[in-house]
Amino acid sequence: MPLEKKSRELVGRDAFLNLVRAHEALVLEFETLFRAHDLTFTQYNVLRIVLGAGPEGASCQHLATNLLNRVPDVTRLIDRMVGAGLVKRSRSLSDRRVVLTKATARGKKLCDDLFDAVMQIHKNQFAHLPFHELKGLHDTLEDLVARQETRMTQGAEW
Repeated sequence: MPLEKKSRELVGRDAFLNLVRAHEALVLEFETLFRAHDLTFTQYNVLRIVLGAGPEGASCQHLATNLLNRVPDVTRLIDRMVGAGLVKRSRSLSDRRVVLTKATARGKKLCDDLFDAVMQIHKNQFAHLPFHELKGLHDTLEDLVARQETRMTQGAEW
């Protein structure tokens, strides 16, 4: 059915399905890269957040809030990463109740070693789009995420 003939609901449904398909296709390249380094997509994301948090490290709350995908048990995820030697934990000097996660030298090196490959995947995935279309996609998706987060925090009706 031509797009002009579809209802708004059907176009919305198809847009959602295409977003899911695009997500799966885009993430697969990263999963393949990370798997070759005994790392998961989520573990790489944790390393990226921890390294971006500065020398003090990141709290579990900061990690949970900034992860790209929701993880039901951040503590267990960090436990596995501690066991793999990628991160370490320490108590905050300013508030002993807060446990901070920091990258180990091994975790930082792994993240540094993967940086160029990650950036190349990003470059390749969107190389076919002219810059103005890529910027438009970025802006549209950013707006979509912000609106959805607002709906969810305001208890949107289903």
